[in-house]
Amino acid sequence: MEQKSKDAKDTLYYDGTCPLCSKEISLLKKLIKPHVNFSDIHTLTEDNHNIPKKQALLRRLHLQQANGSWLVGLDANVVVWSYTKYGILFKGLRLPIINRMADAAYNWWADKRFQKRYQCSKSCLKNDEPS
Repeated sequence: MEQKSKDAKDTLYYDGTCPLCSKEISLLKKLIKPHVNFSDIHTLTEDNHNIPKKQALLRRLHLQQANGSWLVGLDANVVVWSYTKYGILFKGLRLPIINRMADAAYNWWADKRFQKRYQCSKSCLKNDEPS
């Protein structure tokens, strides 16, 4: 069994050109420095073969956990915020009665943000499902 270093951290991939995303990441960086590495998608090089495609990363927030597993979208957001003192406010979004509605709202917002920022038509969203 592969053993990760005790210093291994989760890595959050975010859109550094998105003003709203950048504000949230700036706040998160202040609140959770020791727990998460932050990686601006636009600074990644082509030799990163173990991560999803750039378009998928831009469409939804991605968190690669220290153990190598991936969380996408609202799941990634809830986990990363759980490292802060505000995490309890986000955990409610994973309750069974709220989970589906919260995911639908996040996915709708993420698709609209992606379409607007990258001039993507609805057909491009259907052709490239998020990872």
